[in-house]
Amino acid sequence: MSGNSEFINTINLIEKEKGIEKETLFEAIEASLLAACKKHYGASENVQATISRETGEMKILAYKTVVEEVENPLTEISLEDAKAISVEYNIEDIVEIPLTLEGVGRVAAQAAKQVVVQKLREAERSKVVNQFKDRELKILSGVVDRIDKRNVHIIADKTDLVLLPVEQIPGEEYFQNQRLKVVVLDVREGGKGSPTISVSRSHPELVTRLFEQEVPEVADGTVVIRAVAREAGFRTKIAVSSENENVDAVGSCVGGSGQRVNMVVNELNGEKIDIIHFSDDPREFIAAALSPAQVLAVVLEEGGKMAKIVVPDNQLSLAIGREGQNARLAAKLTGYRIDIKSETKAAAEGFITKADYLANMTKEAPVSVSEYAEAAAEYYEYNISDEYYDDYYDDEYDDDYEYEYGDENSNPSVGSGNNQ
Repeated sequence: MSGNSEFINTINLIEKEKGIEKETLFEAIEASLLAACKKHYGASENVQATISRETGEMKILAYKTVVEEVENPLTEISLEDAKAISVEYNIEDIVEIPLTLEGVGRVAAQAAKQVVVQKLREAERSKVVNQFKDRELKILSGVVDRIDKRNVHIIADKTDLVLLPVEQIPGEEYFQNQRLKVVVLDVREGGKGSPTISVSRSHPELVTRLFEQEVPEVADGTVVIRAVAREAGFRTKIAVSSENENVDAVGSCVGGSGQRVNMVVNELNGEKIDIIHFSDDPREFIAAALSPAQVLAVVLEEGGKMAKIVVPDNQLSLAIGREGQNARLAAKLTGYRIDIKSETKAAAEGFITKADYLANMTKEAPVSVSEYAEAAAEYYEYNISDEYYDDYYDDEYDDDYEYEYGDENSNPSVGSGNNQ
């Protein structure tokens, strides 16, 4: 079979539009030719199909063994017939016999077409899987294509991504042609169908990736996000550190007038974000994690990840947060069980000894309430008198509070952050 430039041009066009390598296409067509031969001639074990990568010329050759008496005409040829082809052939030599597809029936042609289609689908699936396997927990930007039974289908890089209800931000609404940023969670080949690529808007890693996009110091590794604790749609705490003593990690993430953190907050539809300094000292880290509350003492219990916290009487509700959110996120962020008591109750119950209290008293508050209010007003465009701050004081709490990281209400995937 002679090839032509139109065939080669078609191969090049498929490679360009589908992103499938030409070699994969050639192999698929060769396989389809073999399938057609099997339908037409009854066997393909001794048949080889080749296509010239340069000219597109197709050759189908049957390999038959020279024998004295032919028992299987599909795989054997008599010495007499072999000599008719070339006088040099002898017994047990292998003879190449060109075959033609002329006269191959409709069924054989259909079989060949099905093989090509199947190979193309397999190649497309493999391409998509390989492309997105390398992008797990990486950020993607896509456009909402449709919403099907609460599943949001997003198109990114010409591929359908699925945002399941459990991975959506609570209360967030989605609509067609809406542009969203997501992180890739899982890639499954899905058998004969298209691969299923699950993405998330609620995963803590999305916050990390958004800061990488908005903060050059995070992208180049100067500022490291050490841990992330998130309750999607409500509030996130991130702990950051700097690899350069001349670079302020928190200030870099906040940006001038809160511009950088505001970009992340806007992408998350107003989700509140607290940025704190990471410390290798667990006591300092825990104290910072409970900001905006001032912490008077942190005592770590031996033999377990348990921390006893003492705060001023007027800041107990601030440390706990509305419905326990501040303490809960601090526990997720640090990995410590947290038991908080007010200063008065701690003294009355002998919660910690006086020596422990003095030894573990934090030298300075990580962030004062007033400073936090002013900063947050820039981040979230709230006034100090707004309900965001009133929430801490309006709720009634007991004089102590304990939260254990990893209880049934916590997210086990939160708190790992982007440790580097």
